[in-house]
Amino acid sequence: RGAERQNVFDEYKDRKGEIVHGTVRRIEKGNLIVDLGRAEAILPRKEQVPREMFRVNERIRAYVQDVLKESKGPQIVLSRACTEFLAKLFEQEVPEIYEGIVRIEAAAREPGARSKIAVVSKDSDVDPVGACVGMRGSRVQAVVQELRGEKVDIVPFSAEPAEFVMRALSPAKVKEVQLDAERGVALV
Repeated sequence: RGAERQNVFDEYKDRKGEIVHGTVRRIEKGNLIVDLGRAEAILPRKEQVPREMFRVNERIRAYVQDVLKESKGPQIVLSRACTEFLAKLFEQEVPEIYEGIVRIEAAAREPGARSKIAVVSKDSDVDPVGACVGMRGSRVQAVVQELRGEKVDIVPFSAEPAEFVMRALSPAKVKEVQLDAERGVALV
């Protein structure tokens, strides 16, 4: 049994930061126990998106947040509420992000409500926002569907803080931005 637990730990410790597919096995005190095939993982209530309900035997995709070595076997901790989950979904949907042509510079997320990502392109011929949106919004739509209707905004990144704040707040029109660099605050 010890060797089996070690094998499961070794297999999943390298998969930290990946998206895995599984099936909801049972629900314990609000936490979902997910069957990943060779191992069971836990999706704690605090890592679930509010108002997102899963039933037993339902398929689920989640981000491997941590793999802990415990006495009763490795514990694989999943998350659907973290910002990294959003970034990984885009990496799966957008080949340009996967290849490194387009990079997600910043991301912010209010799980279940809205998300924003700021993207930049290494190649001047590639429009970073267009690459993430896809033909008629097909790529971003696939991400929105997985996040069950969460609104996703994609904005071009700017190294200039004031410009970046203006872009991040779009579609709202910004009249002026006053930066306080010492406190790391912007008054808009």
